[in-house]
Amino acid sequence: MTEALKIVVLDGYTLNPGDLSWESLAQLGQLQVYDRTTAADTVARAQGAQILLTNKTVLDAATLEQLPDVRYIGVLATGYNVVDLKAAAAQGIVVTNVPAYGPDAVAQMVFAHILHHTQQVASHHAAVARGDWTNSIDFCFTLAPLTSLSGKTLGVVGYGDIGSQVVRIGLALGMKVLLHTRSPRTGLPEGVTQVDLPTLYQQADVISLHCPLSDATAGMINKDSLALMKPGAILINTARGGLIDEAALAEALHAGRIRAGVDVLSSEPPKANNPLITAPNISITPHNAWATTEARQKLMDIAIHNVVAYLQGKTQNQVN
Repeated sequence: MTEALKIVVLDGYTLNPGDLSWESLAQLGQLQVYDRTTAADTVARAQGAQILLTNKTVLDAATLEQLPDVRYIGVLATGYNVVDLKAAAAQGIVVTNVPAYGPDAVAQMVFAHILHHTQQVASHHAAVARGDWTNSIDFCFTLAPLTSLSGKTLGVVGYGDIGSQVVRIGLALGMKVLLHTRSPRTGLPEGVTQVDLPTLYQQADVISLHCPLSDATAGMINKDSLALMKPGAILINTARGGLIDEAALAEALHAGRIRAGVDVLSSEPPKANNPLITAPNISITPHNAWATTEARQKLMDIAIHNVVAYLQGKTQNQVN
């Protein structure tokens, strides 16, 4: 351990609620791990640290100005908007992130939401638990029609690590795939056709969003795009909540025009009056698609390796 090196993890609970180990990081210096850190406590807790790790704790220009010892900030996530990159660069602070640690986990959640709607496992289990099957005169029953994915059309928006994995799973299930990306792609797998967004909206039975949130994509799912979708289409969002006009989606859900499964909302934790929380025909998970034990371990491994690489003068995954 390097006695002079102070390392502070500002909000480690989401990554490691207790089932992983910080030991490899502790071997690099004097380590202090906080489960959560409020804005009011950030400067005091980070004071004197050369290495800071953050997940959602904001490190803006005003905060960094009060932390002259910081030389490195490691973001415990792929997105790094919690750090003012310009201010960090001005202070000579290296900022890194952790890319591509959990595409399999997120793709798995995509299909968990899809299967929730096509197979209705939860509602059928509830029916069995309340005695509906015991009291049935038939050997089986269904509460509503079930749906086979084979032969259906999957529309995927974005073809990064997660989008490409969703495409592979869709193909394995016998689905036809329509793909929309910002630029033309070559060498696509058999069964995948690149199309424009209106065509994807109109023809897909299932639509899964895997694009970043930007000025161009904010609110891309809105009243107009929802109107193009097939009756009964399933919309999945595991990307960013801001891609969806939530009021417009709630209206479509209440009307029974489409179904939806989301792992992200426009603000997190969501406000109690978010219109999607009480809408019908939707499944919502609390931004945990990424959080399998395996994905969290990989994230931690990469984050610590980022620190080691920086200390060795071989910085990797730098974003500023």
